[in-house]
Parts: sequence; structure tokens; C-alpha cells
Amino acid sequence: MQSLFAIAHLTLKAAFRFRLVAALSVILVSVILILPWIIRDDGTARGFTQIILTYTLSVITALLGMATLWLACGTLAREIEECQIQMLAVKPVPRWKIWFGKWLGITLLNALLLAVSGGCVYGLLHYKSNGLPPAEQVILRNEVFVARAGIREESPNIEGDVETLLKERLKDAQVASMDRAFVRKQLREQVIARQQVVPSGYVRRWQIKLGALKDFVRNQPLYLRVKFFVPPEASSTLTPKNFEGIWQVGPPDTSKRVVKKVSLAADTFHEFPIPADLFDNDGLLTIDYQNHSETAVLFPIGEGLEVLYRESGFAVNFARGLAVILCWMGLLAALGLAAASFLSFPVAAFVSLGMLTILFSGGTISAVVQEGTIVGISEEGGPSVPSALDAVAVPAFKVMLNVINLVRGVSPIDNLSTGRSITWWQLAGAFGQIVLLFGGLFALAGISILTRRELATAQHQQ
Repeated sequence: MQSLFAIAHLTLKAAFRFRLVAALSVILVSVILILPWIIRDDGTARGFTQIILTYTLSVITALLGMATLWLACGTLAREIEECQIQMLAVKPVPRWKIWFGKWLGITLLNALLLAVSGGCVYGLLHYKSNGLPPAEQVILRNEVFVARAGIREESPNIEGDVETLLKERLKDAQVASMDRAFVRKQLREQVIARQQVVPSGYVRRWQIKLGALKDFVRNQPLYLRVKFFVPPEASSTLTPKNFEGIWQVGPPDTSKRVVKKVSLAADTFHEFPIPADLFDNDGLLTIDYQNHSETAVLFPIGEGLEVLYRESGFAVNFARGLAVILCWMGLLAALGLAAASFLSFPVAAFVSLGMLTILFSGGTISAVVQEGTIVGISEEGGPSVPSALDAVAVPAFKVMLNVINLVRGVSPIDNLSTGRSITWWQLAGAFGQIVLLFGGLFALAGISILTRRELATAQHQQ
């Protein structure tokens, strides 16, 4: 492995020699220090954290991403164009080590820059948090400067309920004569509505199975994170309305049960604490909501209610978030090196930026997939008419959207700014998906092309 680390060391020296590290470090630190003074927060703990973390980490990711692509394309493509790589190629060093050594050097450089910029952001967060009001500092410590994981109710067996209901309905001759798929679809919507909707005066119960977590969360307060919707006619954006209800948490018919009357707005997340040890001996946490408003409310399955608990500290969570960003930089380095393996520096940079643009165009691609057309002819008042191109483009866009969603599955910036935990499992998943899977595909392509390329022809082609 000595030759591999030697190439990585040479890549780092080249970056320092061209003063890339010094210039990028100055830009990153300047952005970190200037942005929080330009963009003002609303004075709350969540607003303060979201402003600093969201903007600074987003800019850091963008700057490092551009620099990574530029360095990855330049360090290999220019060495090939200027015939410098022959000095390595004639030695008993496999070309895969040349390629991977450069990737390792760029990744180590990104790790260094992320450590410096991340340390500045972390220090700035704690320094500026001293200016918050005492009440907001308590919220900051308990709800933001933590790593909170969540647990939801197990998904109900909707399909089983649908089939049971379908058998009952098919006893009716009129229903039996209808299209079976249509009846099943209608019954599925009824079952889902029954699970989600809480009419006025009715009670909705959630039973959260903590399992092995019961010992971990014992003696620590938990938080309920809830969100519900109401019919459009029941709410107005001009005059927001709150909807009253009673939350009861704890084992039913016991003295431990806690009752909390609240008045909450619809279509937004709400969090409130509940005392510790409200679950039974089996780790079952029972939560009831009684709707006291005149309007039916809808709690979406999965998103309607979540129990949050402290998984670890903010420092560990922040480090895991930076590690996820480093995984992204590793993917960009592999993309740039793969393009530089067979293209000149300007073309490799252009192709890499084009693929990066596609990666961040998930909204456009998703719209095409939902509409089912890319260049459809829209008639007045009617749906779009698919074209011949759609037969090829739409399936390709579906595959591309699945890939994009898989790569973008973990958002460390959103999790950090809301105090949500980035677990070790999520970090391992990000490393596996982003670096090993997609980065590995680019690496295989780049190494394969570089191994077969006639390096001596590069100078002749100039």
C-alpha cells in the first residue's frame, strides 16, 4: 500500500502547491463568519439554529463540491494532457492505484477542510447561542442541541383489512357484479380514511412499542411530534384557526396517565414534552387523542405522530453529519476522476457539472414522471397527449428518479438543524449507497478506461 499512499500524498502536495487549500480555507471561514451576521434569525432557538446550520453547511457543501470536481478533473486530465502521468505509468504501479490514490488524496483533503469549517460552525453556534433569551436557551439544549431519534406506531395491516372487508361486500350481488379492482380501490381508501380521520368527539389511539428501547429511555422525558390536517373549508391562510383536543398518555385506567389539553394549528408540526416512564412493563406506550373541535381532523399514517427520545449528544451528531457530507464529496471526486479518465479537463468538468445538475433536478424529473410525459401536446381543457419520445424518456426518468432518491436519502443539514439524530446505521447506509455503490460504479468505469487508454497519444491529440 506504500505506492497508493505515496500517490495520495502527491495529490495533497499538488493541492497545497497551487494554494487551493489556503484559498478555499479562507473562503470557507469567511462565509461561516459573515453569513450569520447578514441573515437574521427570528430570535427563537429553532430559527437561530436553522439559519446558521442550514445556510453555512449548504454553502460549505456547495463550495467543497465545486472545488472537488475541479480538482478531480484537473489533477488527472491535466497530468494526462501534459504527459506527466507517464512518470508513474512506467513504474511497477498498477493504474488502478494511480486512480484510487488520487481519489484518496482528494478525500483526505476534503476531510481536512470539513474538519476546519465544521469546527468553526460548531464554535460559532455555541458562541452566538449565548445571546438567546434564557427560555430559548432551555429549548436549544433540550430540543435542538441534541440528537433525537423517533419511533412511530407500526404500520397497520391495511391490505389484510381490505381483503376482509372485500369478502363481506362480495356477499352483496350488486357489489359482486362490479369491477373487482375498482371495489378493492374504494375499500382501500375507506380503510385508510378510517385509520387517519378523527371525527368530532371521537378518540384516536396510538400504541407505540418501545421494545428494547424501554430500558434506554427510562427516566428521561420524551417528546410527542404531531401533525394533522383539516378540510380546506375549515382553515384559512388569512385567519389561522386552532383546533382543540385532549391528549392522554400512559397506561389506560392508571394513575400514571397524563392528560394535556391543547389548541393546535393544522398542517404544521407541533412538539410538546411528556413525563418519563409512561409506558407499561412491556414497553407499550399508549397515546389517545380526543377531538374537541367541531371539525374532523386527519393524522397521516406514519407522519401524524412520532415519539422523540434523546439518542446521543449534539457533538457526536454533528460529526456524523459532517461524515455524510464527506461521503458526498467522495462521490463527486469519483465522478470527476471517472470523467477525467477519458476526457480533456474542460470537457470532463462540463460533463461532471452536467451530471451534478441532473442530481439536483429531482423536482423536474419527478414532475415528468408524475405527468407521464416530457413533450406531451396539451389540448385545451384536456390532458396531455403522450408523444413517441415519452415511451423511452419516461421509463428512463423513473429509473433516474429512483437513483436520485436513493443517493439523496440522508439529509444531514435538515437533521442537524431540527435536532434529529443521524444514527450510525444511517451513516453506514450513506457510506454504502453513496461511496461504495455509486462511487464504486464511477470508480470501476474510470479505472477500466484509464487502464485501457493509450497515454502516449494524449500529447499527439493536443
